[in-house]
Amino acid sequence: MITAWRSVEIGTPNSLIIKPGRLSLPQDPAELFGRPGPFVVEVGFGDGRHLAHLGRKYPEWNLLGVDVSLGSVWRAYRRMLREGITNVRLFRGDARFLIRDVLGPESLDRVYVNFPDPWPRKRHLQNRLLQASFFTLLSNRLVPESALLLTTDHDEYFGFSIEEARKTGFFEITEGQAAQAALETKYALKWQEQEKKIYHAVFKKMASAAERGPIIRREDMQHAVLKGTLDSVGPFEKLVHSFEGGHVIVLDGYRDLSGDGLLFKVLVEEANLRQELLVQAWQKPDGVFVSMQPFGDPLATRGVREAVRAVVSWLETQGLEMKESWI
Repeated sequence: MITAWRSVEIGTPNSLIIKPGRLSLPQDPAELFGRPGPFVVEVGFGDGRHLAHLGRKYPEWNLLGVDVSLGSVWRAYRRMLREGITNVRLFRGDARFLIRDVLGPESLDRVYVNFPDPWPRKRHLQNRLLQASFFTLLSNRLVPESALLLTTDHDEYFGFSIEEARKTGFFEITEGQAAQAALETKYALKWQEQEKKIYHAVFKKMASAAERGPIIRREDMQHAVLKGTLDSVGPFEKLVHSFEGGHVIVLDGYRDLSGDGLLFKVLVEEANLRQELLVQAWQKPDGVFVSMQPFGDPLATRGVREAVRAVVSWLETQGLEMKESWI
């Protein structure tokens, strides 16, 4: 149940797009919006049409849209600017990371999931969001008697989600008709034109699971100093570095225009958190300095530390030697 705030003081809004590096673990939702208010999340917001509707209809709500697609984030970003909606924030990433590692117990007032990817192939079922493990986690993050609202055209995934929620014993499930706004999204209109049936259910929290601590943790900035020069560093080929809980893929290496520095494009994947970042190596009088760069504002995690470690290890294969290390 969402309780509206009688008086809302509008603070200076933060950035419309929330970047991982700006998040606290855990995060007070009010800090993301510069004000208190009911906190509502929409997972997989597409072009932001439904999110914008909620923002207009409920100006007292603090709305966070979560989507893995960069294109969706960009389209929704432009929509919010165009329509002057100020009570929405956008996060590109996995909702499981956000709810598990960023939000604290009973900090979430409602969740909308409209037309999620059903991952229909059997070998991909583990990728589905609405599984028993997610419902169990969500029961701890939702305030009492609040709910997740699901709307989908996929009958098998609809039934699967209901059965997964029932396994937990934490939710009362009611099937019914979706709100009109949920039927006017891009995909809803497409499926209705094809005369597909639309399914809707409300998963109302009735009990709570025990607290689950975060898996992802913020770590100190990582860097190292190596003996030697970058002049003799040879061609680079993609490398993969695995560690407990994730892996690092160093995709490519580039030499800067001045010729005295190297830049490595890196992908880090760990526990539902996927980050793209840059690691730089540049020549200084006392050696070669290697560190993560703030491009994209990544969250400093163990995976980021391992990314710096992977680059340092590769540079050592090129004849450089470790001088000082903070990794």
